[in-house]
Amino acid sequence: MNKKTKLIHGGIFGDPHTGAVSTPIYQVSTYKQESVGVFKGYEYSRTGNPTRFALEELIKDLENGKAGFAFGSGMAAITAVMMLFNSGDHVVMTDDVYGGTYRVMTKVLNRVGIESTFVDTSKMENIEAAIQENTKAIFIETPTNPLLKITDIQKASLLAKRHNLLTIVDNTFSTPYWQNPINLGADIVLHSATKYIGGHSDVVAGLVVVNSEKLAEELHFVQNSTGGVLGPQDSWLLMRGIKTLGLRMEATEKNTRRIVDFLESHPLVGKVYYPGLEDHPNHDIAKSQAGGFGGMVSFDIGSAEKADQLLAKIKYFTLAESLGAVESLISVPARMTHASIPADRRAELGITDGLVRISVGIEDVDDLIADLKQAIEN
Repeated sequence: MNKKTKLIHGGIFGDPHTGAVSTPIYQVSTYKQESVGVFKGYEYSRTGNPTRFALEELIKDLENGKAGFAFGSGMAAITAVMMLFNSGDHVVMTDDVYGGTYRVMTKVLNRVGIESTFVDTSKMENIEAAIQENTKAIFIETPTNPLLKITDIQKASLLAKRHNLLTIVDNTFSTPYWQNPINLGADIVLHSATKYIGGHSDVVAGLVVVNSEKLAEELHFVQNSTGGVLGPQDSWLLMRGIKTLGLRMEATEKNTRRIVDFLESHPLVGKVYYPGLEDHPNHDIAKSQAGGFGGMVSFDIGSAEKADQLLAKIKYFTLAESLGAVESLISVPARMTHASIPADRRAELGITDGLVRISVGIEDVDDLIADLKQAIEN
């Protein structure tokens, strides 16, 4: 089954009880039991809900895994995955990682003894050097947020297997339409489904797919025990969003290529970060492991003052947290998505005060380019 067909027909199609083409929203907390412990597949909606299960089956199919899990946010999904580990365990993490991921690892999970080291995972020697006796996993975000670094998933997975480690990949930017980390050797795939998978700025959610029955059993135990599950209404919204994921990702990429060309040629714009550029240090890896380069672009406008001037004049790019929506969004990572990262750490990574991140939507690209042009030049 090809990807666009799988987006529509993957998982559980419709409702076998009524013939409804769309999976119903089972707005229910508990289920009638025929006798003690005898029930029709569901007993309590924290443990399982038919609408959520339909979504979990769909994301499982899209990522070619063994089981899928839906959580109340991307951070809830990451936290649940980290609960697979024990106090004293260590995880090697991508350095240029989403600020919320950095925060939960360094300010929350460290309290329960889960250790982390942040390195540039685009270089395999950095990962190798960071592995300790207590290391249990390699956590990769690729492309990264906001500098669009690329890690070779297959090489990182092979390295992990040599050391008997799990490979965890945050696949939010690429989505399962462009990139399938499990096919490349990853054990666990994460998504902030709030972003491209939902795609309409109307739901907050996280998704996880695992590649083995053992991991499925362990993660379901965590999900059921900690309870950060996604509700049926939001599960249904995600399934609706997924149906158009392929169309949206293709339209977004087409717009993004034009915008990157404009930014690259503009004299007032500094460095442009986009894996689709041939001079991107990992362009060839991105091209080999993903079907597209995505709709995220970062560029340096020179200073916080110039960034503020641009933001004051922009019209069609909405200043907002998040990304991956049908509407184009713009942000300044140093003061928004990555404000939780200390200033000295941001400077070390290259997240400058003048760095602007855009999430390209599906508006007419000529309008988007004209908007950027007037905001940069006026």
